[in-house]
Amino acid sequence: MSHLLLTLALLALQACLCRGACVEVDSNTEAVENKGFKLGCISCKQRSEVPARAVVDWFFKSSDDYNFTHVYRYENNMPHITDERFFDRLAWKGSKNTEDLQDGSIYILNVTFNDTGIYNCTFTRTLVYPNYEFSNITNKTVNMKVVAELTRGWASILSEVMMYVSIIGLQVWLAIEMVYCYRKISAAGEEALRESASRKIPDGLLENLTFPL
Repeated sequence: MSHLLLTLALLALQACLCRGACVEVDSNTEAVENKGFKLGCISCKQRSEVPARAVVDWFFKSSDDYNFTHVYRYENNMPHITDERFFDRLAWKGSKNTEDLQDGSIYILNVTFNDTGIYNCTFTRTLVYPNYEFSNITNKTVNMKVVAELTRGWASILSEVMMYVSIIGLQVWLAIEMVYCYRKISAAGEEALRESASRKIPDGLLENLTFPL
């Protein structure tokens, strides 16, 4: 019985973690010349129970440009590169096989110094309710810098170390909580068994019982 309760608790915990799987994180900003680079753009849907569809557009402005230029669109599971500077150089790295997009990341192939600039990612999301639809727009900006070699400062290293420490600490905390819940459930089960036994056999009855030899 105790093993069954523990299994159910683990499944419930896993379900909770799965519902909160979408996490908005900032994109990296330092690309290396002649390497590939992922422009991250995540916009989590606030009402997970409501079906939706989304269109993702990317815009680019270099240091020589005065205005943003539309370079990429992803709609109905189809990519469209709209700027000749990026022909055959952009690949979709976002949500797959769904119109309910939450990850709108793209990947630049063979980065050049001319790719340095400001990238703007726009989510146009439409929530589909039974009787009406509601649309909203979310913007994310990435200031990308292209370098000859990748450099890592102390701040980046410390941030990565703290991330791993936080993950390990969370796992330890979850393990402690699971052990605590297991013990609490086990103690409650034993107490219930004792109460059930005491109700079936009144106090003092065993002392008055005699058995034939």
